[in-house]
Amino acid sequence: MRDSIASNDTATGQDFNAVGTATDGATRGYERWGIHQLIRCLGNPKVSVSLWDGYCVGPDGEDALGTVHIRNRQALNQLFLKGDVAFGDQFSAGGVEVEGDLVDILRELYAAQSRSKSSLKTISEILNKRGPRRNTLAGSRDHIHHHYDIGNDFYRLWLDQEMQYTCAYFPEEDMTLEAAQQAKLDHICRKLQLKAGDRVAEAGCGWGSLARHMAVNYGAQVTAWNISREQVEFANERAKGEGFDKQVRYVEDDYRTISGEYDVFVSVGMLEHVGKQNYAELGRVVDRCLVPAGRALIHTIGRNRPKLMNAWIEKRIFPGAYPPTLREMMDILEPYNFSVLDVENLRLHYARTLEHWQARYNQAVDEVIQMFDQDFSRAWQLYLAGSAAAFLDGSLQLFQVLFTRQRNNHIPWSRSHQYRS
Repeated sequence: MRDSIASNDTATGQDFNAVGTATDGATRGYERWGIHQLIRCLGNPKVSVSLWDGYCVGPDGEDALGTVHIRNRQALNQLFLKGDVAFGDQFSAGGVEVEGDLVDILRELYAAQSRSKSSLKTISEILNKRGPRRNTLAGSRDHIHHHYDIGNDFYRLWLDQEMQYTCAYFPEEDMTLEAAQQAKLDHICRKLQLKAGDRVAEAGCGWGSLARHMAVNYGAQVTAWNISREQVEFANERAKGEGFDKQVRYVEDDYRTISGEYDVFVSVGMLEHVGKQNYAELGRVVDRCLVPAGRALIHTIGRNRPKLMNAWIEKRIFPGAYPPTLREMMDILEPYNFSVLDVENLRLHYARTLEHWQARYNQAVDEVIQMFDQDFSRAWQLYLAGSAAAFLDGSLQLFQVLFTRQRNNHIPWSRSHQYRS
């Protein structure tokens, strides 16, 4: 690891040493020592770190992928004390800036941490022991409201025309986002062998695109639950406006209230918000509503091994979020003797989806600032970039798990039906 005093960094035409120098003065010895220790704890990533007075620490013997600029003493102190939460907050506020490709730098930070064999813990890890917030009936509403009810106009800026905020499916790499999102809907319907007249229960329907697709293109009768008021209002207005409200009913309520009898149960992008303490309850919901020959599918962000959601994302973006491992998902299925039929991992498809979202978001960033402010805009840039980096790194996965009841023998002999055009 090398260290130096950099007089000015002009790679982007910007004076990276101007912010903080006048008021914060020169870095102190313990601050320089502390930044070295922090980098060691992070696994010595191939990233340079520059402090407000030009003091720079970088990787030994190789070019850095980029530079993290810490603009002032307050930002540095917060990083020592609050770790990931401080990095997100300070990036949003401008106390931390990143020079270089943000996705590549974050991906390297994730990879370095996983490579590291250091037993050292940062101060923030010692002081900030945590767990995900519990998703009670009331808590779930608050958590969903925090993320999804910030305005349909905001999401319309960068999602596809169907307002799908989940992983798309790219059977062809050069597909547009719109085409890939439609391919995702068909991929799910084919896995479920959906047919006209099937009664479908959907848990967590977003803006209603899957329910609409199942009704309009497959002739299903769909009841879809969601606790986001703005999303349900949007979905119901569209259903009435396009005349498919007799086939689809959108219900503003929690998945735990699902009742009735259904041929199909489906949930896309909801399990991340359920909380593993509620997995048995979700399994009970599926068990009480699925007919003997019923089919079910859960599509969720996940992990290879148990790990909490990034602390900043859980606190500022997705409160209550927890991405499960496949083993943890079995807590939904095993108590009720459900048989797993198919598991697919679409990790790289989510990375590609996020690439599209980032491009659209960056084009609309001025409108985002007008809607909210600069801090909000930067926070969401970090969130989207960090998510893309996590899927490329493999620290996040995307699972689709298809299952049915133990004694259902009306199941396909191959997967060929999943890939017909």
